[in-house]
Amino acid sequence: MSGGEAIPPRAAVVVLSGGALPLARAIARALPAATLHGLRRRVDGPDVAFDDARSHLRALFRAGTPIVGICAAGILVRALAPVLEDKGTEPPVVAVADDGSVAVPLLGAHAGANRIARAIHAANGSIAAVTSASDSRFGFALDDPPSGWRIANPDALKGAAADLLAGEPVGLRIEAGDGAWLRGTDAPFSEHGARAIVVTDRAVAGDERTLVMHPPVLALGLGCERGATPEEAVALATETLAARGIAAGALACVASIDLKEDEDAVHATAAAFGVPVRFFSAAQLEALTPRLANPSVAVFRAVGCHGVAEGAALAVSGPGGRLVVEKTRSKRVTVALARAENDIDVDTAGRARGRLAVVGLGPGDAEWRTPEATRALAAADDVVGYGRYLDLAGDAIVGKVLHPSPIGAETARVRKALALAARGRAVALVSSGDPGIYALATLVFEEIDRRALPEWRRLAVSVVPGVSALQAAAARAGAPLGHDFCAISLSDLLTPWAEIERRLRAAAEGDFVVVLFNPASKARVRPLLAARDILLERRPPETPVVLARNLGRAGEDVRMVALEALRPDAVDMTTTVIVGNTQTRTITAAGATRIYTPRGYASKAVS
Repeated sequence: MSGGEAIPPRAAVVVLSGGALPLARAIARALPAATLHGLRRRVDGPDVAFDDARSHLRALFRAGTPIVGICAAGILVRALAPVLEDKGTEPPVVAVADDGSVAVPLLGAHAGANRIARAIHAANGSIAAVTSASDSRFGFALDDPPSGWRIANPDALKGAAADLLAGEPVGLRIEAGDGAWLRGTDAPFSEHGARAIVVTDRAVAGDERTLVMHPPVLALGLGCERGATPEEAVALATETLAARGIAAGALACVASIDLKEDEDAVHATAAAFGVPVRFFSAAQLEALTPRLANPSVAVFRAVGCHGVAEGAALAVSGPGGRLVVEKTRSKRVTVALARAENDIDVDTAGRARGRLAVVGLGPGDAEWRTPEATRALAAADDVVGYGRYLDLAGDAIVGKVLHPSPIGAETARVRKALALAARGRAVALVSSGDPGIYALATLVFEEIDRRALPEWRRLAVSVVPGVSALQAAAARAGAPLGHDFCAISLSDLLTPWAEIERRLRAAAEGDFVVVLFNPASKARVRPLLAARDILLERRPPETPVVLARNLGRAGEDVRMVALEALRPDAVDMTTTVIVGNTQTRTITAAGATRIYTPRGYASKAVS
């Protein structure tokens, strides 16, 4: 547990000239988990190299990455001005002079930019040119308290800050938590004043002259029967706090045993209070049995420890924590509350529920990546994937822990991602295209199903769609998928050729437009020739075929041939093949040839 101001982690220290490289390295060492980003043609050996400074800075900003630019402030201003939107969500941006003399917070002052500037000052002697009034005067901002603190009545902030800046005495009463960030300053606090700041875990409303702040000193332990409803859990927790006059704003987290990691009741309760969830093993909770007020043999027989709610609350509150609310029951839920001596640091308390996002990158170009995919990558601690796909993710995974693997290691890759997530990590498993179309999403669920490991079954798994190769190829060619279509992979590594042939014949018989994945390689040409011949049995030789290669990447090539002219030497494993049906048509307009498959509108009377 700790109080005070935390420096935002994983900042990108961006350097544009080789001469400033030593300074950049020193600053990167001074910031937690920072990475060094350098302009490729001028900077040797950065963690991340880039060619275009403006686009790189904008990508970092959009991803929420704190930025420290070793450059003129104007460069950062001009680069980021077009992407400025919401002050409340922007990451910290700090400009540092090339000679290290000044560090200027430009954006996100109260999101950590001021703290980064002070850290640079401490490490390098730079002047931290903090311009926000209370920050520059006293070294803190009332509207930017330490992590986990909450303000009960924000309307009172302005008056309290104004009085402090005017030198007027402001009362300060600290009833709970670590108030050193306020007390150990030059601010004119006194025992009495026309205004007051109260730091408490009591449910105090405050008023325009009394600013109430809640430090994160409380841990809500929660146990429940399997399938208990979220409504019951939230109601019991809310009633328990209210009955004892305890402020929900002082909650640092909800805690439980890891067996409840997938219980909706636990997560709904945390969401209701806007706090994270932390989990502990039965062994960790059992070690706290001597501190329990109500140890239970029945609970021990069921889950391997003598108390879940009390034990989890005490586990979060630390060695000096104590129960302020003993085990309290409803029909299927149990809660308890513990108070820590100082602020609770949830990052060091238990572990979070593991999350695995299976993310589709699309064809590769960032413009074809969905916003949801970008958000999933930004939220990940670890990114797992085939090395080439990690390269495609580019700036979106800067500062993440990367786990590359070779092609063909799909099962090992999936198991790695699941194992990381089972340790409480937020993991992104990436694939090109859409992860559910001939990609890794199905293997994730297959592994969870087949291996039946309890810790894998409790993970929060999501699939984030991407633009599939079949969508991209169709869009480039026109609209060949305008009517019924199917997709068939010609790779017989995992599917017997007899099964592939059966599906090809069914597609030909049904007159489906057919998308062929994995059509051919240097060592495997027979499947494509066989597919062509099977389809020719049911459709004309001149049937249009789209050959789309390297979609959304360098060397993109989209061409059309007749079905009878389809040859293996025209395709490779990066090519998607779309074979039209008997209705597919070709049209040339404005010098471009497009194909489309009518859906039948021409048969309807159109006025």
